[in-house]
Amino acid sequence: MRILLFTGKGGVGKSTVAAGTAALAAAAGHRTLVLSTDAAHSLGDAFGVELGAEATEVAERLFVQQVDAQLRFEQSWAEVQGYLMSVLDVAGVDPVAAEELTVVPGAEEVLALLELRLHALSGEWDVIVVDCAPTAETLRLLALPEALGWYMQRIFPTQQRVVRALRPVLSRAAGVPMPGGSVFEAVERLHAELGEVHALLSGPEASVRIVLTPEHVVLAEARRSHTSLSLFGYRVDGVVANRVFPAGGADEWRARWVAAQDDVLGEVAQSFAGLPLWRSEYRPTEPVGVAALTEVAAGLYDGADPLAVPTGDGPFRVTRDTGGAVLHLALPNVERADVDLVRHHDELVVTVGSYRRLLTLPAGLARLRVAGARVEDGELRVRFREPSGDRTGGRAGATAGQER
Repeated sequence: MRILLFTGKGGVGKSTVAAGTAALAAAAGHRTLVLSTDAAHSLGDAFGVELGAEATEVAERLFVQQVDAQLRFEQSWAEVQGYLMSVLDVAGVDPVAAEELTVVPGAEEVLALLELRLHALSGEWDVIVVDCAPTAETLRLLALPEALGWYMQRIFPTQQRVVRALRPVLSRAAGVPMPGGSVFEAVERLHAELGEVHALLSGPEASVRIVLTPEHVVLAEARRSHTSLSLFGYRVDGVVANRVFPAGGADEWRARWVAAQDDVLGEVAQSFAGLPLWRSEYRPTEPVGVAALTEVAAGLYDGADPLAVPTGDGPFRVTRDTGGAVLHLALPNVERADVDLVRHHDELVVTVGSYRRLLTLPAGLARLRVAGARVEDGELRVRFREPSGDRTGGRAGATAGQER
């Protein structure tokens, strides 16, 4: 099964590109599902049909779904929400306000990913295309499974033991209900499901495509997206430049736009060197419906296989050398001053700008000490060596760009 995620700054046309790619895949004989994690659903508008909570067949082998976030929320979060509302009730919070306060920010996007997991496990599809939320929201939700995993492994077990031991005392003393076993089970279930989503989307059959328009502000965000997606282990396998003005027969006004876009497209090629750059020209009318979307995608890929599986090792790999190993993490468009790296026990804490990843080290690296780190050729390289006489050396921090 092939999974393609499309993301980009709001308004660049990623829904059109995602829908067109799905339509082209279905036309080639693949049973294809396209769904949206964007709360502002526009897939129905792109296909020109009314969509419901279940997958709707809009053409032969082509199905579209706008996830019913409320239904999935009730299935995955009802136990936790019920407990939180009981606490707020004791505090005197209005029931309507309490219900609003217990809705997790970004819940719709996260629950849409859980729907993706169910479809992937069903074995019903050859291709799943995901129309993601705008870039910032996409990055937050893709980082959630790993962050929640850290909490579940280190904090959650202790909380469970403390609550079980103190529940009778705290309930009588404070009058606040303590969470029961079903609440903990709900959180554990959500964590497990999100972990499966992370494994699915960072696997070899999944990749992300960044959609942009040839504008400097949009390109700047696309660069940051590429860096952050790589930081969290997601493979970017191409860039789509959408709404490119055709050069032929341009009047003076359009000729200036063509020249300006050409300059930006040159920067795009440099920023994403080594990745396919697909271009889609501005069209005289808005593409709506399966036929128009298929035509857009056919022109975009221009004979290339839109489902080609990316080659290479992906953004994260480990190589062995004499006396130890080197951890490689792709960080395109990043200078060494932009990266902060600290080792804490069996984890590396990697910070790039406003994004931080807690990277759990493989067992083979966890026993080694950090001997140095640097950013070179678009990737972070951390050198590990066998522990010396001082066993604490492996716990030391390191800043990228400094080797010691």
